[in-house]
Amino acid sequence: VYKRQEPSSAQGPQSDSDKAAPLAVVDDVTITVEDFQKQINEQSPYLRPRYEALAKKKQFLETMIRFEILAKEAQRRGLEKDPDVVRAMKQVMIQKLMAHEFETKIDPEAITVAELRAYYDEHKADYNRPAEIRVSAIILEDKATADTAAQEAKGPAGATHKGFRDLVAKYSTDKNTKERGGDLRYFTRDSKELPEAVVSEAFQMSRTGEVRGPISAGKQFYVLKQTGKKKAMEKDFESVKRSIQNRLYRDKRTAAQRDFINGLKAKAKIEINEENLSKIKIDMTKPTVSQEHDGHQH
Repeated sequence: VYKRQEPSSAQGPQSDSDKAAPLAVVDDVTITVEDFQKQINEQSPYLRPRYEALAKKKQFLETMIRFEILAKEAQRRGLEKDPDVVRAMKQVMIQKLMAHEFETKIDPEAITVAELRAYYDEHKADYNRPAEIRVSAIILEDKATADTAAQEAKGPAGATHKGFRDLVAKYSTDKNTKERGGDLRYFTRDSKELPEAVVSEAFQMSRTGEVRGPISAGKQFYVLKQTGKKKAMEKDFESVKRSIQNRLYRDKRTAAQRDFINGLKAKAKIEINEENLSKIKIDMTKPTVSQEHDGHQH
């Protein structure tokens, strides 16, 4: 039964007595103005204005009453002891506990600039990287054969990735790179693993798929095909300071949670029977198509 209430004037400060005012009583449960507001305010800001209308307020209150009635009936049937219910309740309690324990105790803004700078200096390679290039190579020891291989590589035969690999298999005399289809992997301009002439020529290649050679490198000749390129990355401290702050905040929070849980474990009485793990049976049957469909529906 609803008691008619005159519409309130423009919103202003709300007293404690207004918050505690009862909207409905369901057996021994009282739904207050504060309870109602809390649930409304948990909804999207875009949905809240609809509840300015009295009819919508009544409708929402009916929903809250229905919730309490159903909860009472479930309780009457003893469902609060059901394992699924107990587990769900524990999950919510754990979420509340962790939020209460860490929401305010660890403040990202409390991380000092010195900490941020130290992290940046220790991980400069993550924020600053030289340009890299990747090429595949046909490596030969005979100039005439190298000329022939280069001519084929620059033509239709070497146009595709597979085509060039076939030419590597056909001509290359370097066993290690031949097994990789000629791949020399990514390298930087100051690489010492390859001949200087090869590195220099590779970095003059402007596009993926470009073929150059033969390049004289000591007693060998290289025919190169560019297969990839990574631009240089240069990020100064100021540009990444906020992301480092977020990273350190997550790390500090994770460490604090780990310490908190370890502290609780130290105080708890825990007995583990590992030998009983072998008794666990895992259902390895795959769901049927209809079961998968039903699972998507819920």
